[in-house]
Amino acid sequence: MTINIENIVHQIELTTGHVLNNYRLNPIGGGSINDAYQLHTDQYAYFVKLNRAQLSAMFEAEALGLAEMRALNCVRIPEVICHGQTAEHSYIVLEYIQLSRLSGQAYKLLGSQLAQLHRQQQPYYGWHINNTIGSTPQHNDREHDWLSFWQRHRLGQQLKFAAKNGFGGRLQDKGDKLLANLHLFFDTYTPAPALLHGDLWGGNAGADQHGNPVIFDPACYYGDRETDIAMTELFGGFGADFLAAYQAEYPLDAGYKTRKTLYNLYHILNHVNLFGSGYVGQAEAMLGQLLSEI
Repeated sequence: MTINIENIVHQIELTTGHVLNNYRLNPIGGGSINDAYQLHTDQYAYFVKLNRAQLSAMFEAEALGLAEMRALNCVRIPEVICHGQTAEHSYIVLEYIQLSRLSGQAYKLLGSQLAQLHRQQQPYYGWHINNTIGSTPQHNDREHDWLSFWQRHRLGQQLKFAAKNGFGGRLQDKGDKLLANLHLFFDTYTPAPALLHGDLWGGNAGADQHGNPVIFDPACYYGDRETDIAMTELFGGFGADFLAAYQAEYPLDAGYKTRKTLYNLYHILNHVNLFGSGYVGQAEAMLGQLLSEI
């Protein structure tokens, strides 16, 4: 990607009132969806994400999610400096936070802080704007029934994307059967619509220089808090200390042990749609596990 950063620098200067003389742009690795950079001078530093110009709505939704979580002051969230579009790029600029891996006390603190975030609720499921999960569209049409929301806008939508991408056969057959029986997982459980990070795996969390947890790269909406917790157990997990601290602050329903597979199936199906057939076997196995519970 050819980088023409001058217009973005100008917008940072307009937003912050800081003059950015002799700025440098250093690439930051680790992301698979966007290109990321540290923009810094001797006095100031910013985190910049770039993508194609036509994807500015993705960064607008990210900015709104970060702002909504940050306003609650429960867990550290990077401040949004600005976002927008140039002729070459869409972009979002955040405060730059020097991050390290979560460990020990930071995991415990994140568990209790996330529980506080989840107590922020709305009388509906969904959100006021659509966003993305990775680069996949995530539809957030407001619903007053969680079962309908999860059927239509989460599992059902990912299965439709998978069919469009050429993944049919057993994946679709098992998926259709699960959707038809989804109500059985909610016979005695109605979740409150909690504010969710929405994409809370290990790559979207870290610790600042003082050991405080930081979460970022959200896919926010209001839904069952179990979906966030389930994802913290996917791709390696956040560990027993995190979960114990969360449970002490805001205990989970006993049925979570079964539903976490249902909620993580959404993310594995998304990986099928983002990265291809390497995840189909895992998705089919999870579908089989869930169908065995019916």
